[in-house]
Amino acid sequence: MKGKLLLAILIATLFAATSLSAKSFPMAAGQSTPAATGKVDIGKDQNGNIEVTIKTEHLAKPGMLTPAATTYVVWFKERTGEPINQGQLKVEDSLKGEFKTTTHLQNFEVFITAENDPHTKIPSEQVVLKANVQV
Repeated sequence: MKGKLLLAILIATLFAATSLSAKSFPMAAGQSTPAATGKVDIGKDQNGNIEVTIKTEHLAKPGMLTPAATTYVVWFKERTGEPINQGQLKVEDSLKGEFKTTTHLQNFEVFITAENDPHTKIPSEQVVLKANVQV
């Protein structure tokens, strides 16, 4: 009985610590997607890494943009660093998308671009959403 109570207290403490350090940052829409909205939620995991969750709404399918693209790519960029491709953001038929990852970065820009190659190393100029994150 004591062990279960101790475990429950430990789990509750971990959840409370994570939620206390959680922050949310609104994303600004680009010119090609003015109706799009998004936010970046961050928190810390038990190893001290930053958990990043990006949620978007009203984001048109990439093929509907001008110029058309085949996918959206999420990028992280530190102030003095180069942009790093984090992976694809999939957009559902409901025009909602969600992307989750972890990073060691503390202060960085998050932006999403329309691309024709999901593995590109250089972002296109077609930025659809962006935000600055400060842990």
